[in-house]
Amino acid sequence: MSAQDLIRETACAVVDKLRSGDVTPLDLLDALEKRIAEVDGKVNALPILCFDRARKSATALMQKPIAERGLLAGLPVPIKDLTDVAGVLNTQGSPIFKDNIPVRSDLLVEHLEGNGAVVYAKSNTPEFGAGANTFNEVFGATLNPWDTSKSAAGSSGGAAVALATGTAWLAHGSDMGGSLRSPASFCGIVGMRPSIGRVAHTPAAGVDRNLGQQGPMARNVEDLALLLDAMSGEYAADPLSLPAPATSFLSAARSGKKPKRIAYSPDLGITPVDPEVKAITRKAAEHFAEADVIVEEAHPDWREALECFHVLRALDFAMSKARLLREKRDLLKPEVIWNIEEGLRLTVDEIARAEAQRLAMTARAVEFFKTYDLLLTPTTIVPPFPIENRYVAECDGKRFDNYIEWLGIVSAITLACCPSLSLPCGFTASGLPVGVQVVATPRGDAEVIAGAKVLEDILGVRGTTPIDPRVKK
Repeated sequence: MSAQDLIRETACAVVDKLRSGDVTPLDLLDALEKRIAEVDGKVNALPILCFDRARKSATALMQKPIAERGLLAGLPVPIKDLTDVAGVLNTQGSPIFKDNIPVRSDLLVEHLEGNGAVVYAKSNTPEFGAGANTFNEVFGATLNPWDTSKSAAGSSGGAAVALATGTAWLAHGSDMGGSLRSPASFCGIVGMRPSIGRVAHTPAAGVDRNLGQQGPMARNVEDLALLLDAMSGEYAADPLSLPAPATSFLSAARSGKKPKRIAYSPDLGITPVDPEVKAITRKAAEHFAEADVIVEEAHPDWREALECFHVLRALDFAMSKARLLREKRDLLKPEVIWNIEEGLRLTVDEIARAEAQRLAMTARAVEFFKTYDLLLTPTTIVPPFPIENRYVAECDGKRFDNYIEWLGIVSAITLACCPSLSLPCGFTASGLPVGVQVVATPRGDAEVIAGAKVLEDILGVRGTTPIDPRVKK
């Protein structure tokens, strides 16, 4: 099989070939290295490569019997450049850490490698993952392969673009306020923010810090489910981590289980949405009726979401980065400085109010999902925007007060502790991807995956990636 043919295979198919011995992990690394050389210079998705380390890891893995090589069996996976990989540069997109090489991997990476993943690259991210547009002062901007004059969103923009261009079969991402869901939508791939604790990682700046979660990204729902299985598991080092489920997420994807009743909301009652995005996502949700699913327009009462997220995100930045503000202020981008300073100004009363709001939002979510199996919304409120725009400043006549307000449709789901997946659902008139967000009750990860697979089959959008970058100016 040629390298080009391998690149276009699904992750599940490639793992099957690894298990049958038709290909080796070294074959896959060769194919990826060739593909990266061909296309990555046009999009800048994977600025850090570690093929020597990857080949060493692959060779060691190949000494084991195939049955003992883990769920991924030697499949290469890139890691987002916010997460430590031993011996590999981890800049976090910041000049402060442009020479930082950790000596130990994050728990997430150790777990993935224990499950047969081979790490060959780090994917680009904005500075500290802040801002839903992937650019930084260390490596520059990551461009959207559907139109290289457009943003790939962020902060897992490099991971999404790698998948869309065929320089990855699976990819790791992370998500606080849409950081893997928004790039998935902009790049025409699938990305999932799992339930709190579903994916163990090394705690930092607080044991119970849970606004951000690690998650899988892929080209289709089955591949995503495979990676979530490889990521899941309980570890004492992460006290919030959950045991792996008795039934695999890949089995859930292949179950054919469909929801009985779903809700669609164009805006969650809290945000403007571009009319074309609204129309495309509404049409996608209504396609559920073809599977005899009841589709109604409804959403939980999450009116406090924007205020709540503003406070809790600022608190998170203050907890994790106040020292950097004191010592390296001149090296921080304006959005990061603003977020940290907003957090440092918070009072105990403001924090307590936001935490109470989050509790109330989660309780209302649980109640809502007693009536509806799934909630569908647009993943992003706009199509991919020009790369030179740092963020979305306006939508449908509404101007935003800050750089995170445009993300309310995804950050509200974060606050309500719900698992959420972005699924490609169509294209704008100009040919840009649009994603629909599929949401379930807290810990309803399997329901999200099963429902998304049903809709993916109905919509027929699977297989639109990988693509060669479409260079536009």
